[in-house]
This record gives sequence, C-alpha cells and structure tokens, in this order.
Amino acid sequence: MSQQHIENKSTLIRWASVTALVGNLLLAALKITEGLRTDSLAVLGDGIDSSVDVLIAVMALVVARVISRPADQEHPWGHGRAETVATALLSFLLFFAGAQLILNSAGDLVFGEPREVPSKTAIIVTLVSIAGKLFLAWIQYRFGKRADSAMLRANAKNMAADVLLSVGVLVGLALSIELGIGAIDSATAILVGLWVIKAAVGIFMEANTELMDGSHETESYRAVFDAVRSVPGAGNPHRTRMRRIAGLWDIDIDIEVAPNLTVNEAHRIATQVEGAIKNRVEGIYDIMVHVEPDGDHHEEDAEGFGLSEDKIMTNK
Repeated sequence: MSQQHIENKSTLIRWASVTALVGNLLLAALKITEGLRTDSLAVLGDGIDSSVDVLIAVMALVVARVISRPADQEHPWGHGRAETVATALLSFLLFFAGAQLILNSAGDLVFGEPREVPSKTAIIVTLVSIAGKLFLAWIQYRFGKRADSAMLRANAKNMAADVLLSVGVLVGLALSIELGIGAIDSATAILVGLWVIKAAVGIFMEANTELMDGSHETESYRAVFDAVRSVPGAGNPHRTRMRRIAGLWDIDIDIEVAPNLTVNEAHRIATQVEGAIKNRVEGIYDIMVHVEPDGDHHEEDAEGFGLSEDKIMTNK
C-alpha cells in the first residue's frame, strides 16, 4: 500500500467529514431548537442524534489526520487501525445517546406531568430532517465507497437509520396531533432510542470483527487459493490468514514447492503467487508468502492455525 493511496483516502475522509459536520450541525440546531420550543421529546431526541453525528464528523476529521501518517517504529503496520477504533467509539456514542433518550422519555411517561401536544411546525422540521439525512447518507456512502472506508460506510448506515428514525418521529407527531395525546410523543421518543441502540450494536459488531482480525468473506479466501493454483510449481495453500487494516487486506499464506528447488527458484514462485493474488483480490495492504518443501506438514497445521482449502469448502 503506497503512501499516495493513504493520502488519497485521508483526503476523501476529510471531505466526507466536513460535509457531514456542516449538514448535521444545521439539522441538529434546527431540531433541538424546535424540540425545546414545542416541548417535543421525540424531535429533541432526533436533534440529539444529529448532535452525535456532529461529534462523529469531528472524530472522522481527527482520524483522517492520524491514518495519513506513514508507518514508524512504534506502528510498523501504519496507523490504519485508528479508523476501526474510531468506528467502535462511534458505536458507543450512539448506544449511550439512545439509552439516555429512553431513560428520559420513560421517566417522563411514568413520573412526568401530562405533556402538551406538539405544534404542526414540528412536522415541517422533521420533513426537512428526512430530506437532509437522505442527502447526507448518500454523500457518506459515495465517499465511503471511493475511499473503501469502514468508518464512512458505518456513518452512511447510521444516517440511513436516522431517516427511518425521523420517519418514526413524523408518524408519532402526526398521531399525537391528530389524537390530541401528548404522551404519544414520549412513547415515540422511546422507540427512537431503541432504534439508535440497534444501530449502535450493528456498527460495533462490524468494527469488532476487524479489531479481532476476523472476516466473513470466504470468497476472498477462495480467490487467494485460485491464485496459488494458477502459478506453476506452487501447491497446497494453507495456514492462510486474511485481515482488514483500514479497509485493505493483509494476507499471510503458506505454500509448498518441490523440495529440490534452489532458494532463488522458490523465491521466484513466491513472487509469482503474490502477483497472482494481487490480480484477483482488490485492495491489498500487504502479502506474506511462506515457502515450505512439499509434504513437510507442521503439527500446528492440524491444530487449525489459519485456513486451508479444505476448511473453506467445508464451510461452503
């Protein structure tokens, strides 16, 4: 992975973050102001969710600066994992925002005084929020796809969820105004909080998979094994490990070659395997090919260290 690639990714993340920062700042100010003015917990909760998005955008700007730094003595793999850590932190921010909204709304329903029915202007503000969030979600998705950024894609999912959240607020407001029951607004706020928590858990699980060097993409493993088979002299790909670093693949793999080959000949085959993998798998961070003599099986291979073709076919 070149430094130029890292810098391009950092630039895309910065542009996406600035767009999210400005857009969510405007929406948050609009919804919080209207929520306080009309005493609507649902609209206020929607505004708090947008405020969290503002914090996320600020965090993304910081991450863009961190991942643009080249590898150093303390971080020989670079600083790409800062994005994954930030994605996990994002999920915690969402979780606590949702939990706080649920607690406040439930307390208001149980112990609070009867609530007034929100005004119709709250509906207008919520419609503006839906349109704005749709635009911001599309922008984050486009930038996330171009930068291959898990953090931006997670933010796009978050904003897409915010659209459904705002639709729920809209329905709750309409029912509250139509039926003249202010408590519907508090009940809607609880549902909003539950939705935010659901989104937070989903984002955390995705980030946790990368932090734990896991992967659900068996097709990528199959592409690696196909690449090894395409190189004459290379065989039995095993102890294969693939992990994500800043959206790119870091691959370790063992192959077997004829035991009578010279070091130069074995190295040439390993280099060809690297090239074949790069031709079949997009977004390579680094590849480490370990060469073994044909038939020299290690004890740890039987213990399940890494993946082989047999294991991938078994899980198919």
